[in-house]
Amino acid sequence: MREIAYLLKRNILLYLRDYAAVFFSLLSMLIVLALMVIFLGNMNSENVVYALSQFGGMRDEAADQANADYLIQMWTLAGILVVNTVTVTLTVMGKMVEDEASNKLVSFYVTPVKRIKIVLSYIGSAWLIGTVMCLFTLTAGEIYMVILGHPLLPVDSLFKLTGMILLNAFVYSAISYLLAMVVHSGSAWGGLQTVVGTLVGFVGAIYLPVSMLPDGVMKVLKCLPVLHGAAMMRELCIQDALEKTFAGLPEMAADMFKEQMGVSIMIKENKVDLLHQILFILLYGIIAVVVSAVITKRRRLQDR
Repeated sequence: MREIAYLLKRNILLYLRDYAAVFFSLLSMLIVLALMVIFLGNMNSENVVYALSQFGGMRDEAADQANADYLIQMWTLAGILVVNTVTVTLTVMGKMVEDEASNKLVSFYVTPVKRIKIVLSYIGSAWLIGTVMCLFTLTAGEIYMVILGHPLLPVDSLFKLTGMILLNAFVYSAISYLLAMVVHSGSAWGGLQTVVGTLVGFVGAIYLPVSMLPDGVMKVLKCLPVLHGAAMMRELCIQDALEKTFAGLPEMAADMFKEQMGVSIMIKENKVDLLHQILFILLYGIIAVVVSAVITKRRRLQDR
């Protein structure tokens, strides 16, 4: 454990001392936030207000607009949290690629420290940093909501959301480690980060609601963990806003919104429940760890 703790500390300090890496870890979040505030957020909230008006009856347009804005803001916050679990862990794992390119990783391998401890140190540092950055984002988002006059999330929802962040950060740390084992240069890793940072917003249906995506694309996205991670966080984040926005309307109105905005993931007319989403996401992490272990074992044999 002492060796893992030392390597964890070393990897975390290397990341924190690289201010550019810390900044670019949050760049995807800033891009998504800017897109939502400047363009997509207003469009989505207007769509919600229009949908509310279609149910008829006397409605307070000002209240509908305020509630719709709150709903979309919380929906966006959940999406940003998922983006961070992917991009931050990927950036942190770049230190492993740098270590391999500078032959430091080879130096670790010839020490008495077991390789599994080296593996755990890289995954653990990405997991810890990814979790902390997401919790920081969540805190900043909640402060922003309070400034706008919205209530804080309930304590039990915050605890559940923290658990979801831990789960997603672990899974993407494991996947990032697997990718780092097959990418051997800093330039290639930088290119991979650019591609992933660009795609994650679409894969998680964050830039565009799922209702705007073709059916074929949706079938693919439902097989990926990002969409399910975003859905489970959205379910928690928007509970209060959803009740306020659709108060006095049939339950089908809120259900329709959740399905169109990627809060409820449907497979053959059945909603995927939280337990199955957790198991599905965790399965990706387990597969990544197992495949990484196989590759590590083969490298051991090659080293011999």
